[in-house]
Amino acid sequence: MMSKNILIIEDNADIAHLLSVNLRGKHMQVDHAVDGIEGLKKALTGGYQLVILDLMLPGMDGMDVCREMRNKKNYTPVLMLTAKTTELDRVLGLEVGADDYLTKPFSIPELVARVNAILRRSEQYLATPAAETTEKLQYGDLCVNADNRTVFLGDSKIELTAKEFDLLWHFASNPGRVFTRSQLLSSVWGYGHDGYEHTVNSHINRLRAKIESDPAVPEYVMTVWGVGYKFSSDLQNSPA
Repeated sequence: MMSKNILIIEDNADIAHLLSVNLRGKHMQVDHAVDGIEGLKKALTGGYQLVILDLMLPGMDGMDVCREMRNKKNYTPVLMLTAKTTELDRVLGLEVGADDYLTKPFSIPELVARVNAILRRSEQYLATPAAETTEKLQYGDLCVNADNRTVFLGDSKIELTAKEFDLLWHFASNPGRVFTRSQLLSSVWGYGHDGYEHTVNSHINRLRAKIESDPAVPEYVMTVWGVGYKFSSDLQNSPA
């Protein structure tokens, strides 16, 4: 199995060293940048399977690094590290395109588990045969295209983050099927840890804000009270 190349963008030398030692112990290649400007330059080379990105950085903060990566069409998975604990900070990190986040202080076993989960999801996506990814799902005005990862609502293009798209595609591919938050964490994020259901909630709230005419009365992503969520079974898939 080929070694994975990981970029750590972290200005705290002790944390960077701790991460590097543990990831190298898992047979991963590790590169390091100490500020946002250097980190962005390295990230844009496209030579990494994962970027571990601190939120608070000199030069350019992690939000801007992640945002600029996505603006440059660089979709290398990003695991964001943050010392902040508010839900708003975490949601903003996900909004600009981070695939996952960890709040400091975190345990090394959990970080390694998150890294492995993200890498596993990336491998599965890359290994998917082209014939399986050239799919389009059309439900009423909502069109979800897996080939170019675009979403349209009528004639309007809907801008989704990578994880929002994955979540919507998972729902739309299984209309009427009810998923618990833990099942969605496992299927879409690649891990299932108790206590991280708010990650699912945040993504669904933001997804609804983008695709539903009235997020409080959704037509597509429905809440099944006491269980989880499902994609409406009242809509028929009618791809053009």
